[in-house]
Amino acid sequence: MHITYDLPVSIDDILEAKQRLAGKIYKTGMPRSNYFSERCQGEIFLKFENMQRTGSFKIRGAFNKLCGLTAAEKRKGVVACSAGNHAQGVSLSCAMLGIDGKVVMPKGAPKSKVAATCDYSAEVVLHGDNFNDTLAKASDIVELEGRIFIPPYDDPQVIAGQGTIGLEILEDLYDVDNVIVPIGGGGLIAGIAIAIKSINPTIRIIGVQSENVHGMAASWYAGEITSHRHAGTLADGCDVARPGKLTYEIARQLVDDIVLVSEDDIRQSMVALIQRNKVITEGAGALACAALLSGKLDSYIQNRKTVSLISGAISISPGYRKLPVLLTLNSIHK
Repeated sequence: MHITYDLPVSIDDILEAKQRLAGKIYKTGMPRSNYFSERCQGEIFLKFENMQRTGSFKIRGAFNKLCGLTAAEKRKGVVACSAGNHAQGVSLSCAMLGIDGKVVMPKGAPKSKVAATCDYSAEVVLHGDNFNDTLAKASDIVELEGRIFIPPYDDPQVIAGQGTIGLEILEDLYDVDNVIVPIGGGGLIAGIAIAIKSINPTIRIIGVQSENVHGMAASWYAGEITSHRHAGTLADGCDVARPGKLTYEIARQLVDDIVLVSEDDIRQSMVALIQRNKVITEGAGALACAALLSGKLDSYIQNRKTVSLISGAISISPGYRKLPVLLTLNSIHK
């Protein structure tokens, strides 16, 4: 018996997404981390979406969205905008489904992510310096070419696809107490929250954002959608100053808490994951573990079972600006 919420995305939508994704993506591992468990005085499990196809969770939502298009819409082709992870998810999904895809990426996008997006199938258009620039260009392409726009997060089918992670978490650890999720635009935490709260509403869903960029947290605490960005962040995959309308509403109803972490917390988390768990992740992927190490979640996690979601792998290309972070292994607390 599932609990239903008055929201545009339901547990049934997520179960349907799971069927669509079966055999197309990986069910990623979720081992217990001895290091984080000892540090946090609780049972900590790491959900490795950095090991997903294309290196992040984004393919789940992209593939589910494309599956939901009509035959006529598929013939029109699709367009998306992204700095990397959504771009790769859309591109590979297009290849698997035989859909013509075009992706607008900022000129400063990591070269490795641009190359991977091209290799999967999509045509890449480099334009502008930020998400707003790429979104404007994608909108022009929709107008000129009639393509279908594939949103990165604020869409029911995208959210349902990301929610399949919540189902996997409960399959592997049904008695989990807390699930810690990084937040950018909010599609990931929205989907996971619906999946988990529909099955067991007592499980806490806790979001994490950078102190530098936290539009969802600012909105969640204010009780209305607002923007917040005062500097860049190591968690550039979550560099979204303003949440979506749909993702905000879901978070407002179902997310139990949102905490902010410093850039140093993120850096230490990336290093800890390399040194202690042999996992290389991007800054956004390390947000949940950064919250664990910050001590801000101690009252939730001590003597309880907690899943920390690692949402994406690192992208290393020549001149990669955050590579020095990975070379400071001795800075981690013993």
